[in-house]
Amino acid sequence: MGPKPYLYIIVATGNIYEDVVQAQAGARQGADIIAVIRTTGQSLLDYVPYGATTEGFGGTFATQENFRIMRKALDEVGEEVGRYIRLCNYCSGLCMPEIAAMGALERLDVMLNDALYGILFRDINPQRTLIDQYFSRVINGYAGVIINTGEDNYLTTADAVEAAHTVLASDLINEQLALLAALPEEQMGLGHAFEMDPMLENGFLLELAQAQMTREIFPKATLKYMPPTKFMTGNIFRGHIQDALFNMIGIWTHQGIQLLGMPTEAIHTPFMSDRYLSIENARYIFNDMRSIGEEMEFREGGICRERAKTVLNNAIELLQQIVEEGLFSALEKGIFGDVKRPMNGGKGLAGVVTKGENYFNPFIELMKNRK
Repeated sequence: MGPKPYLYIIVATGNIYEDVVQAQAGARQGADIIAVIRTTGQSLLDYVPYGATTEGFGGTFATQENFRIMRKALDEVGEEVGRYIRLCNYCSGLCMPEIAAMGALERLDVMLNDALYGILFRDINPQRTLIDQYFSRVINGYAGVIINTGEDNYLTTADAVEAAHTVLASDLINEQLALLAALPEEQMGLGHAFEMDPMLENGFLLELAQAQMTREIFPKATLKYMPPTKFMTGNIFRGHIQDALFNMIGIWTHQGIQLLGMPTEAIHTPFMSDRYLSIENARYIFNDMRSIGEEMEFREGGICRERAKTVLNNAIELLQQIVEEGLFSALEKGIFGDVKRPMNGGKGLAGVVTKGENYFNPFIELMKNRK
C-alpha cells in the first residue's frame, strides 16, 4: 500500500470493460484508489441491476458482477505494480444497504456513503435516507470498508468562505451517525474540499486553515479531500496550478484520501493522459514536501488560526441550533448547501415502515459487536 494521502482517481466510461482498461492504466501510473463513477440516475433506482453492463451515461452501473470484474482487474494489476489497489464505488441512494452488502461480498475497499447527500442532492426522502445509511454503515463497518461522505458538494451550491461551517457541522453529524453504527473512526472518510475562488486574496491560507482544522478535529479519520471544481474554467494551465496548490495543502495537513484534480476539469471526462498529468503533479509535490507539516507552525493570532476559530465557532452555533429544532427541521430550512428538503417529501418514503411489535433482527448487534 502506498503512503497517505492515497491518490484517488475516477473512471467513468459507462462500459465496465472500458473502465477496466482505464483503471489498470491509472494504477500503473501511480493511483492508489480507483473509483468507478456510478451512472447518472442509478441512485434513484429502488433496485440493483443485474450482471455486467456496457451502457451507462456519466458512469457505469453499480452491479455485483461489475464489482467482481473490477476487483479481479485491480488484483491483477496490483500484482504487476507491487501495490494493493483499492476499489471504490457508491452505496448512496435508494439501495444503500443492498449495494453495501454487494461491496462487502466482492471486496470493495471504499464506498461513497453519506447520511445527508441523497437528501440534499438527489431529493431522496430524509427518513428513508437516515434509516438506510445506518444499516449500510453497519455493513461497511463490519466489512472493513472506508466510507466517503459528500460534504464537498455543499460548496458547489454555497460559497466556500461563508458556508465553511456547514461542512464541518455535517462532518460532525456524519461522524456521530457512523459511531452509532459502530463504524471505526479510521474507516470514516469525512469530506471537505478546496473550493474557494482563486482570485480571493489569501485564499490559500484560508484553505490551509480549514484543512488543518479538519485534520485536528478528526485525528483518526481517513479524511477525503476534494479538488477544485467550481472555479475550474477550462484554462488547463491555471487549472493545473490550482491542483498543485490543492496537493500542497493535502500533504501539508496529512489528508487521508486525495481525489486528484484534473487540468481538463470543466471540459470533458478525463483522458488517461489527463490522469497521468494529475498523478505526476501529486507525486512530485507529495515527495518534495513530505514533511512540511512537521516543520511549519501556525502563528498565534495569524490568518490561519483566526479562520479556524471562526469556522469552528460558527459550526458549534449551527449544531446548537439543530439540537434545539431537530435535524429534519434544519433540512427543511435549507441549512446545508442552501437546499431545502421536507421531512415527508422526496423519493422513497413508501419504503419506510414502522417496526412491528414482534420485529427481531439479531444480525445488527452481532455485526456491531464484532471482535
